Amino acid sequence: MNALKFEMRHGLNLLGCLTLSIGVRAWLVLSDRMPFNADEAVVALMAKHILRGERPIFFYGQAYMGSLDAWLVSLGFKAFGQEVWVIRLVQILLYIATMITTYWLAVRLFRTHRAAWATVWLMAIPPVNVVLYTTVSLGGYGEALLLGNLTVLWGLLLEEKFQSEKRGITWWEWIVLGVIAGFGVWVFGLTLIYTIPVFARLMWHQSRRMTSQDKSTLTSNQTPLATYSALWLREFVIPLFSTLSGMILGAFPWIFYGASHGLVTLFGELFGGAISGVESGSWLTQIGAHLINFLLLGIPVILGFRPPWEVQWLVLPLLPFSLFFWILMLRYYVRERERLTTTTFGVPLLYGVLLTGVFGFVLSPYGADPSGRYFLPLYIPLALLAGNFISHLSIQNKTGSVIVAVAVLTYHLGGVLQSAFRYPPGITTQFYAPARVDHRRMQELIDFLHASGEERGYTNYWVAYPLAFLSDERLIFIPRLPYHPDFRYTERDDRYPPYDDMVDQAQRVAYIVTHHPDLEHKLRQEFLILGVTWKETQIGDYHIFYDLSRVVKPEEMGLGRSWP
Repeated sequence: MNALKFEMRHGLNLLGCLTLSIGVRAWLVLSDRMPFNADEAVVALMAKHILRGERPIFFYGQAYMGSLDAWLVSLGFKAFGQEVWVIRLVQILLYIATMITTYWLAVRLFRTHRAAWATVWLMAIPPVNVVLYTTVSLGGYGEALLLGNLTVLWGLLLEEKFQSEKRGITWWEWIVLGVIAGFGVWVFGLTLIYTIPVFARLMWHQSRRMTSQDKSTLTSNQTPLATYSALWLREFVIPLFSTLSGMILGAFPWIFYGASHGLVTLFGELFGGAISGVESGSWLTQIGAHLINFLLLGIPVILGFRPPWEVQWLVLPLLPFSLFFWILMLRYYVRERERLTTTTFGVPLLYGVLLTGVFGFVLSPYGADPSGRYFLPLYIPLALLAGNFISHLSIQNKTGSVIVAVAVLTYHLGGVLQSAFRYPPGITTQFYAPARVDHRRMQELIDFLHASGEERGYTNYWVAYPLAFLSDERLIFIPRLPYHPDFRYTERDDRYPPYDDMVDQAQRVAYIVTHHPDLEHKLRQEFLILGVTWKETQIGDYHIFYDLSRVVKPEEMGLGRSWP
């Protein structure tokens, strides 16, 4: 009976945390505090096309970040209709699953429900960066977090076998690890932050086990060479081969694509090839810049001191208290490092995830983008460590630990609310100001274009795909215009070739420009040079050139090509 009451109490507590998390996100979505962005629109369009029979492997226009998110959204569209809120519902459900698996992780790591509850509360009301990227879709971040938790959970289960049963891991258990890892590589390479330390930790156990068995072999009068070869085969070759086999199976869509498009392209995209050209200077110079980005911009985002889209302190009066909490936590783990790494099961694995994430950011091209999305996986191990620290405080002073936890959660919630009520920009994925388009007048734009008979044309990436989805693909304006003030443009913005064909065949076209007076001036000049007449109007952030006397393509005006 007591056990039943215990389980019911914990079940109700978990339900309360999940309900709070859902409630905060539902309010943000329903009150329109999170702008609909172009990357999210691409996911939505992929989901629509999946329902029509298309089978994309990757996010349109790139060879990384698999299409799993679009497949899940397509199921949501089939059940509830093709609405923006359905995309967010899928992300919220993914985060709920992540919270539940984080709770399981805390129980297995720290063997106490106090730490698990503190952790899950920190997950229920996280910093604004986590709220943003687990509510709005960018193509795979929610799935990456969930797969990362599953990878760590499986790694802990296998590590338990070393600790309790003193026996090795079977070949099929290595295969399962490989399947999860390979599937994660296809879904989003960010999952390697979890996979690398888990695999390294397990192989460390394998090496220790092999060393101990090797010593016992040498003390017995057996043939050392034959026995050592058998040990090497069993402890290293079979695990590596099994894991690799599982990865090939899990990453089948990734490998299938690579067979026809080239693995070199896939690996280049996986390790940041898409953004590697945005920096200049030597590799060491870039690493130094990435390190500065992490220290000055990354850490404040991770801890919720600033939103990911701008450098502005959140809830400034409470910020010192939150900072003090994280400093105390760091001090606790530094002072207790020897005891925790030997007595607290799996804590070194959390350190490994954090270090892999930091080194991956600093050493790869992704370090050029300190906005916040690449730091997302770091919050879960931090929440686990913070939950355990709060549990430690509760042993000494229960009331004090509750006050500390409430203070941190209040700070997080205050940061979310402060960001939500500052609209524009709202809680946005757009950290680059020229790309931050206010879409609240999108329906007015749609009505105007319909009334003017302008259903095809050219715009930039941040308008093209939201316009296509929200108009049910009746208005197709392809992204051939630059949005950077210096006219930089990349053809990667143009992500869906069938749209190009539709615009190429159009009998009339219009142009939509946002936040770019110099481009507006250039278009006027080029139209005059070409002898074209036109009309123009402004609707919110959208400046529309329409009723052109003939079709004018961007290439005729020196636009629509990658530069520089």
